[in-house]
Amino acid sequence: MFALVESGNITKMMNGNKGITIGDNQYPAAIFTIWTEAERNAVGVYTVEIDETNRKNEEWYINTNITYAYDSSAKKVKGTYGSATARAHADTKWTQAQIDDPTIVGQAPEGATTNTVRLEGLKTKLIRQVKEEAEGILNETDWYVTRKAEEDTAIPSSITTHRKAVRAKQAEMETAITNAADTPALETLYTRNDSGVRPLGDLPTLE
Repeated sequence: MFALVESGNITKMMNGNKGITIGDNQYPAAIFTIWTEAERNAVGVYTVEIDETNRKNEEWYINTNITYAYDSSAKKVKGTYGSATARAHADTKWTQAQIDDPTIVGQAPEGATTNTVRLEGLKTKLIRQVKEEAEGILNETDWYVTRKAEEDTAIPSSITTHRKAVRAKQAEMETAITNAADTPALETLYTRNDSGVRPLGDLPTLE
């Protein structure tokens, strides 16, 4: 990405895929590929560098828009993020004031109380994911249970052990998510190390 700087101010942002008019002069797209940095700077075009120091994983945080500024000493235009905001880890519930206000966007559903969830937090979403993943794994061996009910054919012990292990791990994972103090703690649970292992662990699958 490039920026046009005039009198110290950024006046235009460019992707560098087409030519540009600066004053009375028309420059071809080659200005962004063939010209040297110094040649571009001479006509007011500068490379944009993005500082991602403050940028965080958007699964857990809401990042700010990028703010661009011309750095005359570095002869660069720098883009920076502000401080990211952690996504809510807990559910947000309706307040009585919101329930009573008919003008609020997304009015409370009929019969809503201050215990009714307005916006789901990360914990609710993550626990639902765990439940769905566990259900999908168990579905793979449900036919053993159906066969047992219909034909009284014994379920192999390995299958019984596996299904118990899935349910046990599911419960363990849900507890860990529930007990996480905040969003950074949730992120830590899901962060894998170099060996691909995460503190939360994974649901067991059949070998």
